[in-house]
Amino acid sequence: MRETDVKQRAFAMPLTNPAYPPGPYRFVDREYLIITYRTDPAKLRAVVPEPLEVDEREALVKYEFIRMPDSNGFGDYTESGQVIPVCFRGRKGGYTHCMFLNDEGPIAGGRELWGFPKKLAQPTLRTEIDTLIGTLDYGPLRVATGTMGYKHREADLTKVKAALSEPNFLLKIIPHVDGSPRICELVQYRLEDVVLKGAWTGPAALALTPHALAPVAELPVLEIISAVHVRADLTLGLGTVVHDYLRQQARGSIRAGERALVF
Repeated sequence: MRETDVKQRAFAMPLTNPAYPPGPYRFVDREYLIITYRTDPAKLRAVVPEPLEVDEREALVKYEFIRMPDSNGFGDYTESGQVIPVCFRGRKGGYTHCMFLNDEGPIAGGRELWGFPKKLAQPTLRTEIDTLIGTLDYGPLRVATGTMGYKHREADLTKVKAALSEPNFLLKIIPHVDGSPRICELVQYRLEDVVLKGAWTGPAALALTPHALAPVAELPVLEIISAVHVRADLTLGLGTVVHDYLRQQARGSIRAGERALVF
């Protein structure tokens, strides 16, 4: 294969059979169970990277179970993880702290394109008679269980759609061949072309179990604040870099050198 062929074909690994296709990535009938809870502010502060800011007075976490039965290029899969409400330069949004899912394509694509912190596990989201149930298993062990009364009350669709439209932030880390960081960036992305098909709320509960490799319980549940069940079609927009940690580090080194010359 010629070098020009490599450059033309290079999109994702493996070169001759990428783990995922180019976008756009459209999701149909995407279903969420989002349980918002209050946690320990010190533990929250310890996992959110600057320059993102958290509201320590509220110290909120959104635990999400997401069912994706129809997605372009990624197929049919389920996801679960924690999103932390943050503020970046005066804009409110969400920082994705961890994600667990059961499909290789979106694990590879999510990590390589956007910087989603995705790991392989077995989440589920289903309706059992009158209860919406989300679970997360890592290997044979259950690490998260969320429940909500099924469609008890309609949620405010305007507020739900506004929340889905907020920016989302990711910490993208790609190592160099020597193990040092080659890319270390804060990435912003948005959900686009959202068609909200319904949203409901109801009583909810969330149980998190400690696990060494799926440490969702390290942000403990102190109080359930709210829960929402959402169905929507949407497109996962590609990201933009809003902060480059390595560039900032390089500039800091230059400034330190300049100071050394002065003094």
